[in-house]
Amino acid sequence: MTSPASRVPRTRTGATWFGICVAALILVVLIVFMLQNTRSVEVTFLGMHGNLPLAMALLVAAVGAAILTMVIGAARITQLRRLTRRQHH
Repeated sequence: MTSPASRVPRTRTGATWFGICVAALILVVLIVFMLQNTRSVEVTFLGMHGNLPLAMALLVAAVGAAILTMVIGAARITQLRRLTRRQHH
């Protein structure tokens, strides 16, 4: 058993390394998913029509949803910061 004094402290570099490892594993899973879903599907969006591989269509939809979530989150964070500034002044 290690004592709290002999523990190695957590650092930003260590957290970054862990994040890179997790991202690499996610990318491997994504590559496997895309290789297994190459069948072409018809996509219609706002009057536009086209054919895409299924994996690409799902990836574009997921990235679009992630961007929308980030925009809404950023708006909420901005709203909360303004509220905090008003309360402190």
